[in-house]
Amino acid sequence: MTSKHPLLNKNLVLLIVCQGLFLTNNVTFIAINGLVGLSLAPASWMATLPIMGYVVGGAFSTSIVAKSQNSFGRKISFQLGLLVAILSALLCAYAAVSENFWLLVAGTFIAGYYSANGQLYRFAAAELTELSQRDKAVSWVLAGGILGAVIGPNLALWTKNLFDAAFLGAYLSLSIAGLIGIGVMQFIHFPEKFKTKHRLSAGRSLKEILAQPVFMVAVIGAALGYGVMNLLMAATPLAMQICGLPFADTALVLEWHVIGMFAPGFFTGSLIQRFGTLKIMGVGVVLNFICIAIALTGADLHQFLIALFLLGVGWNFLFTGSTSLAMTAYRPEERDKAQAAINFFVFGTMAFTSFGSGALITSQGWNILNIGSLIPVLITAGALLWLSAHHKKQVVS
Repeated sequence: MTSKHPLLNKNLVLLIVCQGLFLTNNVTFIAINGLVGLSLAPASWMATLPIMGYVVGGAFSTSIVAKSQNSFGRKISFQLGLLVAILSALLCAYAAVSENFWLLVAGTFIAGYYSANGQLYRFAAAELTELSQRDKAVSWVLAGGILGAVIGPNLALWTKNLFDAAFLGAYLSLSIAGLIGIGVMQFIHFPEKFKTKHRLSAGRSLKEILAQPVFMVAVIGAALGYGVMNLLMAATPLAMQICGLPFADTALVLEWHVIGMFAPGFFTGSLIQRFGTLKIMGVGVVLNFICIAIALTGADLHQFLIALFLLGVGWNFLFTGSTSLAMTAYRPEERDKAQAAINFFVFGTMAFTSFGSGALITSQGWNILNIGSLIPVLITAGALLWLSAHHKKQVVS
């Protein structure tokens, strides 16, 4: 009798569903919050502040979530995050009805707590299968985001005019998605052996962990990879509206962008095991360069579509690779603080790029935004070359 594949277990499959619901929330927020913000903001440059609120809330919540994971374990902490997702979506819905810009920003800030929890799904995936399948498990759970790629943009499109207040239906639908997530999470069993039995201060200091070349490059790859992706993705709905393209086109571009982000997850883990983490991350950097080059050729639908799709694939290779790299740099008792640290840098970079995307697209335009994004891509490329040289030096010595 043939044994079941270690990745095809109930717990991992249900976590993939939760990842899909998480990305439905994430993508819908990206698709609509800039547009709702633009319609309510006192000034146009403030349009992406609701998106910034989402990621600032995530950065602010990383240490709180780390303590929650440490005290209550994966399941309870994740369900608390889903409960916050429901409440924050309802608060955003009320902000849309009452046309209160600052309440919308507050709602997305609170939703950041859910985002900080959802960012840990990929780490939890590694605990739900055999050690040899860890890289694949991470990439498979990230691939669950393809559900969000299909549902998120279309949810925004289908519910855009369901009520008098634009996108009210989308916010209400996200509260239902959060409720479904709580139900799904209830049936996931997280192994007891991975529960943290140490204080957050156990193991090496955070400074020592961060000082490791491997962890340093993992942080750079994850944070700047996410930052470039967020800079261009958050600006896209505004850029396409400025170019006179309908929201249906925006939804299509975002759908294929997020498909690019998560569909490769079904094979990224295998590619990492075959070719090595740094090489796959390097391909991600090259795809970012190609994305920017295409974006600079014009602002028609096909250019937005191809550029954002390649941006998504590049992000997948960089982020999955960074996650795998980071997991080699900390001990079990250091798990919560190390994961919180890398997510803090990710959210911090996203907060900066979320604000920058709105300010740049409304004041300088799409081309300047893309040219500016070359800087973090070049930094990431330099970090990968440095770590590769460091590894070769260690082998020689």
